[in-house]
Amino acid sequence: MDTINRNFAKNYRFRDVADVIQLLSDHIANQIAAGEVIQRPASAVKELLENAIDAGATDIQLIVKDAGKELLQVVDNGCGMSPTDARMSFERHATSKIRDINDLFSIRTMGFRGEALASVAAVAQVEMRTRRHESEIGSRIVIEGTEVKTQEACATPPGTNLMIKNLFFNVPARRHFLKSNTTEFRHIVDEFTRVALAHPQVAFKVSHNGTEQFHLEAGNLKQRIKGLLGNSYESNLVPVEEKTDLLNISGFIGKPEAATRTRGMQFFFINNRFIRSPYLHHAVVNSYEGLIEKESFPFYVLFLEVDPARVDVNVHPTKQEVKFEDDRLMYTYLNAAVKHALARYNIAPSLDFTLNPEIQRLPSVQLPTTDRQKEDTEKGYLYNSFTNKNQAHFIERSDSAKQWKSLYEIAHTIPRQQNTNIPEAPAHTTAPTLHQESETNIAGGSKNTLLVQGSMLVTTVKSGLMVIHIRRAQERIWYERLLQEWNNGNTPSQQLLFPVSCEFPPQDSILLTEALPDLARIGFDITPFGPNSFVVQGVPTALPAGEERNILDEVIDQLKHEATDALAKRAEKLLTHMAKRVSRNKHAIQLTEGQQVLIDELFACSQPEYTPDGKKVFTLMRKEELDNMLG
Repeated sequence: MDTINRNFAKNYRFRDVADVIQLLSDHIANQIAAGEVIQRPASAVKELLENAIDAGATDIQLIVKDAGKELLQVVDNGCGMSPTDARMSFERHATSKIRDINDLFSIRTMGFRGEALASVAAVAQVEMRTRRHESEIGSRIVIEGTEVKTQEACATPPGTNLMIKNLFFNVPARRHFLKSNTTEFRHIVDEFTRVALAHPQVAFKVSHNGTEQFHLEAGNLKQRIKGLLGNSYESNLVPVEEKTDLLNISGFIGKPEAATRTRGMQFFFINNRFIRSPYLHHAVVNSYEGLIEKESFPFYVLFLEVDPARVDVNVHPTKQEVKFEDDRLMYTYLNAAVKHALARYNIAPSLDFTLNPEIQRLPSVQLPTTDRQKEDTEKGYLYNSFTNKNQAHFIERSDSAKQWKSLYEIAHTIPRQQNTNIPEAPAHTTAPTLHQESETNIAGGSKNTLLVQGSMLVTTVKSGLMVIHIRRAQERIWYERLLQEWNNGNTPSQQLLFPVSCEFPPQDSILLTEALPDLARIGFDITPFGPNSFVVQGVPTALPAGEERNILDEVIDQLKHEATDALAKRAEKLLTHMAKRVSRNKHAIQLTEGQQVLIDELFACSQPEYTPDGKKVFTLMRKEELDNMLG
């Protein structure tokens, strides 16, 4: 230990050891806190809107300029603050929600960290005007980077008007890492949507760069969903209402036909606070088993009301992750509630024939049954076949069925006759690479192909058998074909006889608008039609009919989860999605000629071994491996 102390003193001989640890300045501490709370303009919007809700506001206006980089302004008609409270609200750990430790575990309000305004003021230029309803005059405070510049009395309407200007003006590195205005504004819309859904009784207005984006009147949850997400959701909503001793579940789920291939239209609220929970999401998706495709996501807005003592909301700085006292019980209740709602509104499959009027009108149902009719029926062939034990599925053998051996021999000789001229590969030669196999055997025009269950092609090569995944091979072929058209700038487009109209939620519309130039380059002719609607007038010639909405959903989902470098790779991903959509043609490979064309086109590609997203297209089974498999 003495040696360690001597080394430590040697390394810090220019200063006293006691001076190594020191307190951070308030300015730096506030910026560190801001890094946790304010990650982007949308984070500030969330905090300000939640503060306005907690202040009892019934009318809130959000004004955004330059995606929040230049201005974020929230005006509410809440209770307002006194001059002292206005100044204290910018101090760290200052809150009106908590008085003792027990309050921390019974929180039902939104913002209670006590760091929101302090964090915002540390990285922006903030001006706040506020007045209590019973006061005749209000207060104005101007703060830049935690430094109070002005505090004075002013005339202002009751409530609070908070302006955040030049976010991250004193932290250039943070501002540098902000995304494009389109992306940042989409995040703002996401946060606003969650707050607005949780509080349909509050009226909201949102404008961006002087253009009104939302004008929501106070109402019920169904009206709020329609106003936020579009009219298309109104006819696809199924109400959910379950009350138990443990929790109450309410809200809406979407009908199976409303499921989309994009994530983001799934909302959970615990005690009116938005949360993310893959575990509970699985409970909802599991309820739709057999009703929607595996790649689809159901729509839902579900509110779970539970005793605050049974849920911990302090496990994550943003409060969007929670921990339940009994996760499995919550899962079971939620799963049962969704299934009950689907069954109650006859969306889940039902065997209740009394509900079908066509069945009720059948003569067999309406006519009376006599004893004579019963006796005649019991003597019939069908009655005896289905009532005698072990006879319901009995099929008598015919003479033709006994000829299975000769039929097998005939089928067996067909490929043998086709392959009589193929020389057998030497058993002990050095195995060539897959690329060499393709050049020496496949491209030479081999006619020996076998279609296996409609999804695989088996063909012979010198050293054994090659198994080709048909759909993946088509993906690779189409990808390289589309890539060549993209590079040449001459992707053909086919105009639709009947244009397709598509409506998207606001946040998805923002992303789709940004991607329209790239979509036009691969053959789409899409025109905005209204705030969140688009008309598809032309599509790539290779796109199957009816796939317009599916591929647009996939593009939007890709944009939602794109990485930092995704802008440069966006074209590649668009072409990959297109290749997947147009590569589902099974008819082209039913004939031997089509199978050989597929093989020839595959091995003419620059990279035939893998799909654009890295999946293996074919594999080689060498004769030695086949010998070993057969012992």
